[in-house]
Amino acid sequence: MSDTAVADTRRLNSKPQDLTDAYGPPSNFLEIDIFNPQTVGVGRARFTTYEVRMRTNLPIFKLKESCVRRRYSDFEWLKNELERDSKIVVPPLPGKALKRQLPFRGDEGIFEESFIEERRQGLEQFINKIAGHPLAQNERCLHMFLQEEAIDRNYVPGKVRLGEKDC
Repeated sequence: MSDTAVADTRRLNSKPQDLTDAYGPPSNFLEIDIFNPQTVGVGRARFTTYEVRMRTNLPIFKLKESCVRRRYSDFEWLKNELERDSKIVVPPLPGKALKRQLPFRGDEGIFEESFIEERRQGLEQFINKIAGHPLAQNERCLHMFLQEEAIDRNYVPGKVRLGEKDC
């Protein structure tokens, strides 16, 4: 047997890891936080919005940091868009809490602090599961949701490509 056949099966030499490698910034990261809930409006026009802050170094995203305000119905829109146009299994959103919306309740219903915090945590889990999926990261609707101030519901669905200027 020749030496080239043996060379093909040898283990690759890896360089030892130093402190800079171990504790330096990660090679690829995507962080999304949902925070600062605010309830606005009165009566039937009352709703809660949340700040969605994203930080990343992934080249697919045109902005490396963004912060937008979204309400629950915007998360529903994103879920529906992904279910319709992508091939990924979309996780469930936290529930609508229909019983909390009934009139004549003795509490604040969906505007109670404990419910808002529970929903915030559920929305944060939802968006991090979706955004962490490599196929979802190419979806135009996810980029718009995370990085555009306003969601254009008449956008043209599709994929985002590296180096593309317009999302």
